[in-house]
Amino acid sequence: MNSISGKIYFSFVVFISVFISIAFTACNDGIYSTNPKDKLSFSNDTLSFDTVFTALGSATSKIMVYNRNNSALKISHIGIAGGKESSFKINVDGSLNANNQFDNIEIQAHDSLYIFVSVTVKDPNNSNSPFIIKDSLVFQTNNVYQDIKLRAFGQNIVKLRGKRLLQNTVFTADLPYLIYDSLIVSQYKTLTLKPGCRIYFHNNANLIVYGNLNAIGTAENPISLRGDRFDNIKFASPVPYNDVAGQWDGVYLLGNSGNHILRHVNLNSGYVGIYFSNTDRNIIPNLEITDCRIQNFYFYGLIVQNGDIQVANTEISNSSSYCVYLSGGKHSFTQCTIANFFDNSSAQPVSRDKKPAVMIMNLNRVSAMQSLFRNCVISGSLDNEFSLATRYPDQYNGIFDHCYIKKTEALVLPQFTGIRWSEKKDTVFKSITYSVENNTRFDFRPDSVSPARGLADPNFASQYPLDLNGKNRLVDGAPDAGAYEWKPAK
Repeated sequence: MNSISGKIYFSFVVFISVFISIAFTACNDGIYSTNPKDKLSFSNDTLSFDTVFTALGSATSKIMVYNRNNSALKISHIGIAGGKESSFKINVDGSLNANNQFDNIEIQAHDSLYIFVSVTVKDPNNSNSPFIIKDSLVFQTNNVYQDIKLRAFGQNIVKLRGKRLLQNTVFTADLPYLIYDSLIVSQYKTLTLKPGCRIYFHNNANLIVYGNLNAIGTAENPISLRGDRFDNIKFASPVPYNDVAGQWDGVYLLGNSGNHILRHVNLNSGYVGIYFSNTDRNIIPNLEITDCRIQNFYFYGLIVQNGDIQVANTEISNSSSYCVYLSGGKHSFTQCTIANFFDNSSAQPVSRDKKPAVMIMNLNRVSAMQSLFRNCVISGSLDNEFSLATRYPDQYNGIFDHCYIKKTEALVLPQFTGIRWSEKKDTVFKSITYSVENNTRFDFRPDSVSPARGLADPNFASQYPLDLNGKNRLVDGAPDAGAYEWKPAK
């Protein structure tokens, strides 16, 4: 055989081989395995939904179904065991069925299909306590039955949409409240939140108070104000929506003569934590914040304009702008931790700007202003986390005593005494990052080598003997600055 004939023969053999391979594959795709050992694989063996409010439904979750076998499979049946009466509904590869049942679904070798599961719950007992809904997603292939367990935790709610309170009103802990649009407290009226009260805000919803807010929780039963999403958002990895800033709007205290009290209240993950503002300089409203956590806001944590405020034993942390902004009024902060490491979270959709954690703006000589910071920690990811803007710094009516302040250059002013100014080597907190992948969470308790340890003035620390976690800060005789006392690792 000459070389030309050999090349033709070789090409013919390769062509026939490829043709047979393609033909075999095509034929194989149309042949479904009947071997009961060829089973399906799933991305989850149990699909759980966190709290689902009755009659409102939840976000949809996804299940992947895999055929990891070398032959195609025909799934005889896919369905919800509870049928059309089930609280769960499924969408199989883009198709819906009123009865929640699908037959003869084909899945090729080494291929997959999507099943989306949603849930809407109804509580037949109309109970105040959370309850569980159970069902199963069932598969039949070659007379082999497989299933995925479905679980949802239901909760009855009080739903309010664009509600204005015209009378004094009390919210209890019996049922959570879900707010759409706005909840507005009229002038001279008081909204009282009892211990354990939970208020969930839908996207962009807010609380606007022209009267008074009286929110007094306890250490055992704190009050919670947060967004209404309980599922996860997909960034680099799934992150709870409750850890992502901007899930709701915020709390606005706008009455000129308001008297507000917040104790043991947790606010997190909105646009603004508390916006406390007054337009009448002749009448100064008052706000007391004690034993609270104001965390993770898209813009600001606490804004005060022409109002008197007393903040104690409280953490205000992580905003894309100021954590605390003060302008006009008298302000007292004792045993507080103000920390801004917003950039150090993999859960945030925006970056932090370059504004300090604490900004004090005193540019109005007409309106008297006073700032008292005692036994506080002010820190963050910037080199300078404290700014005092005043035309007359020597005459400014302020006292800053026994605090840790992150600032590259110390302020040599008579108002600052017993201050530990930051140094580059400082390790202040236990954890200053949030990462789902690395299983790290912000932890603003003092590190074992923190310069905040033993820094506090015992005379003021004794006013709040228990830290924000309930630990006695006076036991060792050397209380720490900030809202948390150091605790040795177990």
